[in-house]
Amino acid sequence: MVKQITINKFLELKDKIALIDVRTPAEHEHGHVPGAFNLPLFSNEERVKVGTTYKQVGREEAILLGFDLTGSKWSGFIKEALIIAPDKRIGVHCWRGGMRSGAMAWALDLYGFEVYVIQGGYKKYRGWVHQQFEHPYKLQILGGMTGSGKTRILQQLKKMREQVIDLEDLAQHQGSSYGSMNKMVQPTQEQFENNLAEQLKNTGPQKKVWVEDESLTIGKRSIPNTFWHQMRNAAMIDIKVALQQRVNALAAEYGSLDKHFLMESTERIRKRLGPEQTKYAIEAIMEGRMRDFVKIVLVYYDKTYRTGLSKRNAAQVFSLELNDTDIATQARHLLNFTANTVIY
Repeated sequence: MVKQITINKFLELKDKIALIDVRTPAEHEHGHVPGAFNLPLFSNEERVKVGTTYKQVGREEAILLGFDLTGSKWSGFIKEALIIAPDKRIGVHCWRGGMRSGAMAWALDLYGFEVYVIQGGYKKYRGWVHQQFEHPYKLQILGGMTGSGKTRILQQLKKMREQVIDLEDLAQHQGSSYGSMNKMVQPTQEQFENNLAEQLKNTGPQKKVWVEDESLTIGKRSIPNTFWHQMRNAAMIDIKVALQQRVNALAAEYGSLDKHFLMESTERIRKRLGPEQTKYAIEAIMEGRMRDFVKIVLVYYDKTYRTGLSKRNAAQVFSLELNDTDIATQARHLLNFTANTVIY
C-alpha cells in the first residue's frame, strides 16, 4: 500500500519508520533528512543523462531512459530496502515527490511494503527546516571568554536533562582559527541547518534551551539569521573563570595537536594578532611552550569577545564567577544562579 503523507506527518512517525532518499549520492551528500538512508535510483552520471534527455527530447523519452538505466537494479533496490526496513514499513522521498520516489514506491508496494511517500519531497522538507528557525525559543545563552569551559558545561547540563543545542558540535568546529582541531570536517551548510532543525524540533517550548554564545559564523558555517537574532536578543550568562585556569585548559587541549597545524592557524590571524605577537606565538609552538602560546593568542580572542559583549544589551548580561574546576559543580552553580536570579 502506498500512502501520500505530509512532511509534518512523516516527522511524527520518523522514529518508527525508516526513510530512504532515492536522490543521487551527490544530492544526498549535499543535504539530507538526518537519519535517512540513501538508496539512489540513479547514479550521479545517470541523473545528468536523464535530465538532459528530459530538457532536449521530452518527458516520455526521459522516462524510457530511466527504465533502461534501472532495469537490472530493481531486485537490488528491494533487497537493500529489506535490510533497511525488515518490517516492510518504509518512507520514500526524492527532490519534489515526483517520478523517482513514485517509481520506487511502486516497486516496493508491488513487493509488499507499506510505503509512505513524502509529498513535495526533500524540497518540502527544506521549507520545514527554515520554519524551525522562525519559531520562538526560550534561549539561555552561555557566554565566557575562550577557555572558560563553556562546551564542557553544556555537555554536563545535557547529562542533567537540561535542553542543550551544541552549535559547535553541529558545525564540527570550535569557532576559532584553531577550531577544526586538525581533525573535524564540517558538514555542508545545508546539512548543518538540517541537523540544527532536527534538534530544535525535539525541544520543549516551555523549557529553556541552553546555547553557547557564538558569532554568526562557526568556521565556514553560518547560523541561520532568524535563529541567530534570537540568540543575540536573549539574556546571557557571562561566566568568569580565572585566566590561569583558562590557559591551563587550552594548553592541555592544544598540546597534543600537530605543531604545523597550530602554526598555520596562527598565521591566519596574523593581521589581527600583529606580526610581533605572531612571531612570538609561533616560536612558543615550535619550542613546546604551550602556555606561553596560549597567553599570546588569548589577548586577541579576549579582545574579540569583549567587543562582541559590548554590542549586547547590558541589562541582559549577567556575570557569574566560577571558581571551582569541577564541571559538575560548575553546572550546578550555574543552574542555582539561574533559578535565583531574575533573568529576562
